[in-house]
Amino acid sequence: MTVSTIHLTRPETDVALLTLDHPERSANILSSAVLDELEERLNEVDGDTSVRGLVIISGKPGMFIAGADIREFAASFDMGEEKTIAASRRGQQLFMRLATARYVTVAAIDGICLGGGAELATWCDRRIMTTGPKTQLGFPEVKLGLFPGWGGTARVPRMIGLYNAIEMITGGESIDDQAAWKMGLADDIVSPELLLESAVRMVREEQQTKAYLADRQRWSAPLPGNDVEMGFLGVTASGYIRQQTKGQYPAPEAALETMLETAGMDIEQACEKEAETMASLFGSSVNRSLINVFLLTERNKKDGGVDGHYDAEAIDSVCVIGSGIMGAGIAAANVKRQVSVALADASDDALDAGIANVLEEVAYNRQTKSADPDRMLHYTRFLRRAADQWSGVDLVVEAIVENAEVKRQLYAKIEPQLDEQTILASNTSTIPITQLAAGLKRPENFCGLHFFNPVRRMKLVEVIRGEATSDETVARAVTHAKRIGKMPIVLRDGPGFLVNRLLFPYMNEAIQLVQNGVEIAHIDRVAKRFGMPMGPIELYDMVGLDTALYAGRVMLEAFPDRIVASPILPALVKRGWLGAKSGQGFYMHQGKRKRGRLQVNPEFQDIASQYVRPTDIPSDEQIESRLFVPMLLEATRVLEEELVRDPRDVDLGLIFGIGFPPFRGGLLHWADQVGADKLLADCETMQEIATRYQPTEMLSAMAKNGRQFYPK
Repeated sequence: MTVSTIHLTRPETDVALLTLDHPERSANILSSAVLDELEERLNEVDGDTSVRGLVIISGKPGMFIAGADIREFAASFDMGEEKTIAASRRGQQLFMRLATARYVTVAAIDGICLGGGAELATWCDRRIMTTGPKTQLGFPEVKLGLFPGWGGTARVPRMIGLYNAIEMITGGESIDDQAAWKMGLADDIVSPELLLESAVRMVREEQQTKAYLADRQRWSAPLPGNDVEMGFLGVTASGYIRQQTKGQYPAPEAALETMLETAGMDIEQACEKEAETMASLFGSSVNRSLINVFLLTERNKKDGGVDGHYDAEAIDSVCVIGSGIMGAGIAAANVKRQVSVALADASDDALDAGIANVLEEVAYNRQTKSADPDRMLHYTRFLRRAADQWSGVDLVVEAIVENAEVKRQLYAKIEPQLDEQTILASNTSTIPITQLAAGLKRPENFCGLHFFNPVRRMKLVEVIRGEATSDETVARAVTHAKRIGKMPIVLRDGPGFLVNRLLFPYMNEAIQLVQNGVEIAHIDRVAKRFGMPMGPIELYDMVGLDTALYAGRVMLEAFPDRIVASPILPALVKRGWLGAKSGQGFYMHQGKRKRGRLQVNPEFQDIASQYVRPTDIPSDEQIESRLFVPMLLEATRVLEEELVRDPRDVDLGLIFGIGFPPFRGGLLHWADQVGADKLLADCETMQEIATRYQPTEMLSAMAKNGRQFYPK
């Protein structure tokens, strides 16, 4: 039985109303079936000569249209260029009917209007948006390795000008109702309850003024402008895009070139060119990778963290113990979502500073680049000092010094005062949760809740299940992490959990490359060219060399067969060179950078010369393999040990935990693209250097059987 998504009614005798409301989804999306239905409904409207106006609206409050059906895209990667062009042209021609109909068309937008939904709206003669909190309009296709393919690059520049269109489409960011109105994408703004009434009134006004007919002509014609203006705009925009994408994301530049090339064409020619260029991106490596990331995040939104369904009891009050960088960050993440937070610290001075930092963060105004007094006053009511009393809160997060004994002493003090259902969680990044739970009277209420630094920017949270942790505790922790805007993944207990465990082989290998005589700046360049946000050596400096040294000892104790102790880190720490926090480490962090680059510590060579044992300098390809293949081998061990609930959590964790390049789709997705046989060959070659490159049983079996981490 076909599910009806678009309903045709008549709010007035000569006005047709199309209401989009998919009965089985929380969002309206434009699947091929919905496009078929839209075509049928437009045929009905066109066949009725009494219709003088059409309004398109959503039946879902706060949701107009979220975009195209991305899962359909993923299933169509291999359909070929000709069919891709045809699919693009089909959407263009369908939407173009809204701009050529014998009646005026109005898009009535409340809530999310993105991608294909935004294209449908811009093909209408007029748009009216609400002041609703979710209302936004944008073209995020570049974030999927594509650009608008249903006429967006042709229609939008003619409506709001080439400069504005380039900024919107190549940036992929959404705008609110006010910005849309100022830009000319919204013709009116009303409250949600007045949307339909106002849309019908707009139809009446356009019927009288006929202003939409003049706009139809203007928006179908070539754009005004000369070659000099176009050339300047192209050079400027292209330079900015390359600076942002580092040449690793082709879609924004392809969108720019398409809009510049088609500016002098009429709308039909511009649409044809759009379809051809979009088809060249569809199914590319970057497109497949970015859609994989999208699907990973969508899956995470629906994952409750445990098997089966739990109606997790809400967490409405939180106590954070430790007001340092991590504690204050965790507190701020909760306060931002209007969760009541009590902040505690053994030091009154540290607590004062922590409270100030929390309020400054939650009240920060990006436009003024300072704390907004009104926001600060608003959020103050959600933050208080914790008295030496721990009852009456739903969740306690410990974020103190990374020392197991100190943590256990704290738990022994506070657990007797906690309510029976209160969750006690540790933000530890290295200490096994089961070890910390020893001595607790209610270990089933204890879990790891590992946030990443800086908390305000890093979306990932590792929820670690100890041996005694209950499903209810996990489900509540996962639900709360999502409430405060984070992306939780549930892990079994183990040294380094997931992200740090996979990061250490990469970091360890970087130091081994230094000992082999490779320059530190060159190692970082290779990693950044691969797509990492910073190189491993710079990351050492950012983390802190003393912190890295401690964590390295933990990992060495856990995995002595694959983590190699290096004398370089202890030597740097002994000199007081701790990285960015001390002003110098591998690099200098004081004074100005040269051409934006960190300068290598000039004294580092004195230390390095004592420990470097030069070998044949590896090629860039070999350096890349030595950095990332050990990370992959560790990931296969994680899968063999069933540390994660789903292999996709490995990719999600690395992308949102350490910035593994999204355009590669995740570590396992990248491995599938390289091929298990090629990776196995790399391991066999590198085994001549050390036994730590020995392939795992999983990788060997995958190469032998032609299997992939992501089934085809």
